[in-house]
Amino acid sequence: MSNLPELGPDDEMVVEEVEHLAPATNRSFARRVALQVLYELDTTAHRMGDVIASRLEAQKTDKKEARYVRLLVLGVINHREAIDTVIRRYVLEWPLEQIAVIDRNILRMAVLEFAIEQKAPVSVVIDEAVGLARVFGTEASMGFINGVLGKLAGDDAVLRELHALKVDGERSA
Repeated sequence: MSNLPELGPDDEMVVEEVEHLAPATNRSFARRVALQVLYELDTTAHRMGDVIASRLEAQKTDKKEARYVRLLVLGVINHREAIDTVIRRYVLEWPLEQIAVIDRNILRMAVLEFAIEQKAPVSVVIDEAVGLARVFGTEASMGFINGVLGKLAGDDAVLRELHALKVDGERSA
């Protein structure tokens, strides 16, 4: 027995389309594409190179956007263990594996961007992360993302520890 209504051939279905604002910048667009790649990588057994290539093509990214997508995706993949360890410190009430895939990857990208890579100011990255949560997450995602990243942004010792990953990576490269 299903809770779904019975529909006949003459019944009308109303479909609601939610319009989202277009990304304001190339980086905003790249973040959306990177999030889609990370989501697919977390939920399938697809190969990373294939997923990146198909997303870049499907989204018609330019070279600058594609470069930023790769930086975000590869950075999250390469530093996932360290990023996840830090995120776990700020979400004690939830095992990381139980956090929605979208929320988890938004957090990972933001931590990479403002703590490891330091590619943008913390406030900009948090605003962008909350924006991604608004577009792709649930009603609770925005507050959750903002709260976790806000706590992390105030922890200078952890930020230094994370940035050291970038510095060490540059030396060994």
